[in-house]
Amino acid sequence: MPVGIFRVCLLVITAIVNHPLFFPKENGTVPENMEEIIQKMKEREESLRLEQLRLEQEIADQEATQKALEKAALVVEETKEEKVRWDMWTALSMVIFLLIELWRQDFQEGNWQDIGGEEDDMAVLGKAFKGVVFPNKAVLASFYEKRILGTTGDMARMREMVEGFADDLLEALRSVCNRDADMEVEDCMGVGSMYENWRVRKPFVCDLIVPFAPPEPYCFRCQTWCSGDSFPPDEQGYGTIKVCRADEDVTGCICDKTKLGEDMLCLLHSQVNTTKPSSEMEDLLCFKNTQYLDADQVMKWFQIAVTKAWNRISHKYEFDLSFSLLDSPGALKIKFRSGKSIAFNLTPVVQYENSDVYFISHFPRSSLATDVPSSTHWFLTFAVYERRFIHLVSKTLPANACHVSCLQILSFLHGKQCSLTGPSGLTNYHLKTVMLHLLQACPSQDWAPEKLEARLQDMLKFLEKCLHEKKLYHFFIGNGKVPAELGFPIIFQRAEPLNLFRPFVLRRDVYRKTVDTFHEMLRNMSALINEYTVHIPLAHTNGIRKESL
Repeated sequence: MPVGIFRVCLLVITAIVNHPLFFPKENGTVPENMEEIIQKMKEREESLRLEQLRLEQEIADQEATQKALEKAALVVEETKEEKVRWDMWTALSMVIFLLIELWRQDFQEGNWQDIGGEEDDMAVLGKAFKGVVFPNKAVLASFYEKRILGTTGDMARMREMVEGFADDLLEALRSVCNRDADMEVEDCMGVGSMYENWRVRKPFVCDLIVPFAPPEPYCFRCQTWCSGDSFPPDEQGYGTIKVCRADEDVTGCICDKTKLGEDMLCLLHSQVNTTKPSSEMEDLLCFKNTQYLDADQVMKWFQIAVTKAWNRISHKYEFDLSFSLLDSPGALKIKFRSGKSIAFNLTPVVQYENSDVYFISHFPRSSLATDVPSSTHWFLTFAVYERRFIHLVSKTLPANACHVSCLQILSFLHGKQCSLTGPSGLTNYHLKTVMLHLLQACPSQDWAPEKLEARLQDMLKFLEKCLHEKKLYHFFIGNGKVPAELGFPIIFQRAEPLNLFRPFVLRRDVYRKTVDTFHEMLRNMSALINEYTVHIPLAHTNGIRKESL
């Protein structure tokens, strides 16, 4: 019975729910919205398809980028492996090349030594001159007149101005120094190319040396490498300066040269009379705990004294004075209000005994120069005797002799070449040394002005010979033919000759650079001279050439 009632109820409910009047408008709206629904579904489908295509494209791009990165990493790895292999082969090739080059140079040096005594010097020379065209006399004369004389005319006026100012500055320096404790400064002297009238390269720089002496009762005791004691090869050309009391005898006893035992006593010198290194010695510009004069201490004292002296007299002048170069303690520069400037070097020196040889505190450096052994080693300069020798020989030469002209032209060519290819081991002092040797070797009449071309070739060949042998001896040291009129100290004439090219033996890189620069200068000589030469008619040039032949 309950089941029957449940079925009847269910049937009634179903009939009510499905009756058309219960949802009267449902079936009526379906036909009206169907097309709109279909259109929206198509639009949705199209948007989904486009989104799918976009996602597929992004996935494809990411895959391509990943493949490119993997390929690049592979290429970099392969490049590193190839570079490692190439660096190894390069290093091996360089080692082999260096070994061959060292063997070749040793072999050539051995051959030079073998043939040097068998052939005439001038016969084995001239290899570097093959294919080199030397300017004739007319071209050289025109070049010298235009380039050399045209730029050196104001040197005399500059020397006069610098010397006058230096004298005033040193007088002020003496007034600010303590006469009882400071060094005694003497008058300055001009040396070098500016005072020998052969400087051609600007800027013109005057070189002045200033002798100084210790205050009383002290004195300087100088010792050189050729005074009897053994000096290492790298200390040849140097000396030491010992500060002693004037009444102290340092020559007759060896107690100051030999370290005595604690239980030993010198019978000649008691401990009371012996000068001991102290703060007093340091006040005398000595190296710490020694009696030897320190070049660095001297330059510091000199710079301070010059600064004080300038502060005292600066109101008298309408220019400024300053130290111009850090590596040259004595380099000064005068700066005018117009912007122009004049440079000069004021360097303290110590006189060797009663001669005109001087110990110089600082010497101009070059790429060939070796390091100074220590600040207690002073280089010897013979600049005063060199100037005197040139002046003495000039009296015996023909009028308007060409020796200075040759040196000026050679200095100009070398300076121009170095400005193009960089510095070399040659300096103007080496070139002047070549001229001094030829002045002594050649007869006086060979230096007539019309023989400028021949003498210039002789200087170049002599320089080539010295480079070839790596030997250029100092003109005065070991030269027994120095004129007696100069009063040159005999101790240096009897010394072993000093080879100025000795560093070439130790530094092959500098030697090779120097030789290459010299050969390049020979090849460029005509071009460098013609650049500063007034045009000369060809007929005139040929006429002079035939006349000389």
